Amino acid sequence: MSKGPKTLRHYLQFSDFSAEEYGYLFERAALIKRKFKAYEKHHSLVDRTLAMIFEKASTRTRVSFEAGMYQLGGSVVHLTTGDSQLGRAEPIEDSAKVISRMVDLVMIRTYEQTKIERFATHSRVPVINGLTNEFHPCQILADIFTYIEHRGDIRGKTVAWVGDGNNMANTWLQAAELLGFTVHVSTPRGYEVDQDVAGIRSSESYKIFSDPHEACAGADLVTTDVWTSMGFEAENEARKKAFADWCVDAPMMAMAKPDALFMHCLPAHRGEEVEAEVIDGPQSVVWDEAENRMHVQKALMEYLLLGKL
Repeated sequence: MSKGPKTLRHYLQFSDFSAEEYGYLFERAALIKRKFKAYEKHHSLVDRTLAMIFEKASTRTRVSFEAGMYQLGGSVVHLTTGDSQLGRAEPIEDSAKVISRMVDLVMIRTYEQTKIERFATHSRVPVINGLTNEFHPCQILADIFTYIEHRGDIRGKTVAWVGDGNNMANTWLQAAELLGFTVHVSTPRGYEVDQDVAGIRSSESYKIFSDPHEACAGADLVTTDVWTSMGFEAENEARKKAFADWCVDAPMMAMAKPDALFMHCLPAHRGEEVEAEVIDGPQSVVWDEAENRMHVQKALMEYLLLGKL
């Protein structure tokens, strides 16, 4: 029996849900994944339509949301910058009012977080953040689900973040504060995480390290991202110099616990933010991590539309 959501809910950053809700989502994602692997139908969103709006290019986000929605029995409308011209030919507020009258869910991958917030404010249906400059909640949802699959509860564990203080780092900090683990953050000078941008209340759930090797010491999970995120391409050469010592290699992984996992949201540049022997090595779970985007997002879409089942 469905306990449908009483009010319209959006998923714009990790802190939008409670620890209890994440517990449900992880359990639900595990069930949905088991059924997928067994070729069992799971058509909980028949006749529902997802609109996907892309202002930033995508591989994993598009495939995971599109395949996932079809697997739930729904359908998908795919819009790119050229199709939608979100906030250019038409104000964002007007686009939101129109699109949300024709579909049941909207996923947006764009630049500024304020853009998706403005859209959500005027949407009649749930809006999901597929990535913004500030946050990437669906990726961290998948990362934590992957950790649970391989090692169990993440509460009390240590995650080492090595690299840019970007949208991924911001979202890890939110997750740590909410779910009770610690993040060791190591970034080059000038690329630090901003606690205010991350939107967290205190610094108790994370520690800053100038040396990435020290950040990895005793970690249960080591994770990183590209040095130059989309929208910052002009800084590429300067970033390569600044980040030279922040490449996750075998000596860095050796600082972590012997059974530590390695994650990367992909796409990866081997020889830059991570060495091939790490990302292609036995501690890497990046392919499970990529696949799990689809399973957790199926659970997320189902929850936003139907509530707990």
